[in-house]
Amino acid sequence: MENDNQTSTDFILLGLFPPFSLGLFLFTLTVPTFLMALTGNLCMVLLILLDAQLHTPMYFLLSQLSLMDLIYIRTTVPKMASGFLCGNKSISFIGCGVQIFFFVTLAGSEGLLLMSMAYDRYVAICFPLYYPILMNRRVCVLMILGSWAMGAVNSCAHTVCVLGIPYCRSRAIDHFYCEIPAMVSLACGDTWVYEYTVFFSIIIFLLFPFLVILASYGKVLLAVYRMRSQEGRRKAYSTCSAHLTVVTFYYVPCAYTYLCPKSLRSPAEDKVVAVFYTILTPLLNPMIYSLRNKQVLGALMRLPQSICSLKM
Repeated sequence: MENDNQTSTDFILLGLFPPFSLGLFLFTLTVPTFLMALTGNLCMVLLILLDAQLHTPMYFLLSQLSLMDLIYIRTTVPKMASGFLCGNKSISFIGCGVQIFFFVTLAGSEGLLLMSMAYDRYVAICFPLYYPILMNRRVCVLMILGSWAMGAVNSCAHTVCVLGIPYCRSRAIDHFYCEIPAMVSLACGDTWVYEYTVFFSIIIFLLFPFLVILASYGKVLLAVYRMRSQEGRRKAYSTCSAHLTVVTFYYVPCAYTYLCPKSLRSPAEDKVVAVFYTILTPLLNPMIYSLRNKQVLGALMRLPQSICSLKM
């Protein structure tokens, strides 16, 4: 048994892929998915930055979502891939802390940002005349900065707490990244106080935003149902369905992981579910918002002109 104060010892990430040919097959699927997610989110960020017609609150928020997803997927997948290829599954104590910090920051910030995006659509559809006032540039910037700041503060607290827990059992984390519940299960002391802290954070960054999103889109769908214009109704339904799809792919797996009792889950299930919000969601978000959005598709068509104007 290891010493309690032996906090500099590396952790071992057991990884996502099973050994032999099945693991190699899944790995070959993950790498292109990772590259497509990076490319798609980077393109969304650059497209919104370069195209003046997309300089609106809705697309500024969307660019931040793409930026978060861009960093989000880089936090977990490269280490997982290198561990599988090289066989070195160890991660340093500091490296694990850095991974926890960025992962929790981005996870919390993305939950708050999705709530801001729902509020933006609520104001745009239910109060269109007041939209320039209620969702001006200043409000949009405050929403973005607030999401990042609250996510970072929450992450600092959790990172310090997790790294301060005495680990005296095996340091093998049964996951493909330094996930907090998987690490807490390795602690040799009583962690019920910290587990309540995690639950409190989940209420703030998961449950509360999710309830606000449901309330916002409930009112939005009611307003859309009352619209007389068939074209306006179709456009509103298209926008809302895209947002709701993104919200579902993000919140449902997170809720299962952090709210479902441990007795009803297994480490294997946790890893599979984590794939949805760490790998698939960053891949699907730019696809959903680009393929279902005529303004984004139009901006893609205008992109060569924008690049040429920058060169000149």
